[in-house]
Amino acid sequence: MQTPYYLIEEDLLRRNLSLIEKVAKESRVEIILAFKAFALWRTFPIFREYIRHTTASSLYEARLARQEFGSLAHTYSPAYTEEEFSSILDCSGHITFNSLSQYRRFYPYVQTYEEHTVSCGIRVNPEYSEIETELYNPCAPGTRFGVTADQLPDHLPGGIEGFHCHNHCESGPDALEHSLQHLEEKFSRWFHEIKWLNLGGGHLMTRNDYDTDHLIRILKGLHERYPWLRIILEPGSAFAWQTGPLVSSVVDIVENQGVRTAILNVSFTCHMPDCLEMPYWPDVRGAETMPEDYIKTASKDEHVYRLGGNSCLSGDYMSCWRFDHELQVGEEVIFEDMIHYTTVKTCMFNGIQHPAICMKHLDGTIEVLREFRYEDYRDRMD
Repeated sequence: MQTPYYLIEEDLLRRNLSLIEKVAKESRVEIILAFKAFALWRTFPIFREYIRHTTASSLYEARLARQEFGSLAHTYSPAYTEEEFSSILDCSGHITFNSLSQYRRFYPYVQTYEEHTVSCGIRVNPEYSEIETELYNPCAPGTRFGVTADQLPDHLPGGIEGFHCHNHCESGPDALEHSLQHLEEKFSRWFHEIKWLNLGGGHLMTRNDYDTDHLIRILKGLHERYPWLRIILEPGSAFAWQTGPLVSSVVDIVENQGVRTAILNVSFTCHMPDCLEMPYWPDVRGAETMPEDYIKTASKDEHVYRLGGNSCLSGDYMSCWRFDHELQVGEEVIFEDMIHYTTVKTCMFNGIQHPAICMKHLDGTIEVLREFRYEDYRDRMD
């Protein structure tokens, strides 16, 4: 196939879905898909074999849940607007408010809504997180997310039936165990007033070293303490973790002051934004990841390269990787694990050709799910 393209592999996706389904059944919780990490709607028929619901963070995601996934969304947004809230109600079975002021402003809409039942909740902040990257920490001091225990009245406002708590990012079960200690210490006095508890995302249960048995024990223990609560988890990365690469090609090799850069027909800032934002260091198939400064001292026969994107942003590159041969123009360079988050966060900066999205089916055939053309770029500016 002509590069560049993302390639999601159906067997790997089903592997993850099967594990998630197993955890949900054994722990008696509901695990739903967070669109913020994965929204390839052409794959939803596969997802519906394993899960029933999804979570949305905006009107468009809520519409995707109802119109493409075929079920009402669990919707949370930092701030709803009057222009959109009625449409969000049409697409949502659960709505979580970020603040008491948002609740007071929009709950009257829920009270008069008649098309279907909508269960409302409030996001709570346990003031605890083990996320080390500040950019991804929703419990950092001064956060705009959720209410703290001291902001809640003695009895929950009318119509609040659930709590939503999100304070993980690609975390293990120990982080959940520690978080529950803080959550229960601060908020369990209200648990008898609610029907459901949404523990958010960031539970990376499909990672090879994740102890799913420990996770199941934690969730079963939570059920034993609060048997009336319906427990919900909404991971994003876990569903699409290690389900496929981004395939690119070398278009040029340039050298400056001894640093060799292989320029590719993809861009970190456009097509792999977490690599620059987080930063997330990707594995490259057939190459060894080296310390960033190693490129300045590496000998030429070591075949050490920076990989550079094809945008005009000066920092659109990463260092460095050691290959077992000299790279050639036209050769493929394959970035592993580029389906979760990457596919939903891409942009068309510089009007660079956007990678196609493809799926490798169980029988080995490759289906092009989406190709991007000039008109896709043009019409975003219309």
